[in-house]
Amino acid sequence: MRAVVQRVASAGVEVEGRTVSSIGPGLLVLVGLHDSDTDCDAEYICRKVLNMRLFPNDKTARTWDQNVMQRDYEVLLVSQFTLYGILKGNKPDFHIAMSPDRAKPFYTSLVERFQKAYRSDAVKDGIFGAMMKVNLVNDGPVTMQLDSSQLPRNTNTIDAPEAL
Repeated sequence: MRAVVQRVASAGVEVEGRTVSSIGPGLLVLVGLHDSDTDCDAEYICRKVLNMRLFPNDKTARTWDQNVMQRDYEVLLVSQFTLYGILKGNKPDFHIAMSPDRAKPFYTSLVERFQKAYRSDAVKDGIFGAMMKVNLVNDGPVTMQLDSSQLPRNTNTIDAPEAL
């Protein structure tokens, strides 16, 4: 699973000229699902995104000190299979992205995982599979990329969640 995380002053998603989701300050997260993604990948991305210290602490003046939950900000998740596009010549190929029939329920469960880990009213999303216009006011700008393929894949041992 791949996530492009942007710190935003605001962000929103429009479908067919209608705003379907919007947030104030927080994180816009573009999410790409790989064909081999599992619940472990979803857990990793959820935990990392919610705990990334991308916000300043106004009380201590530390710049990279607080996460989205500590600031009581919002998260906007947007499914984006093109994050797993590769170029074959000049044409994009998306064969390593999860197929839409598997990706839709997996993405829905990812959104629910974020809502349970934080607050359901603070986590919004776009419309899976729709042509969306994503609007944002980048704050910083601050943009980070996470990739769950960096997880250890040894199935003989169980890693403690704290270690990831």
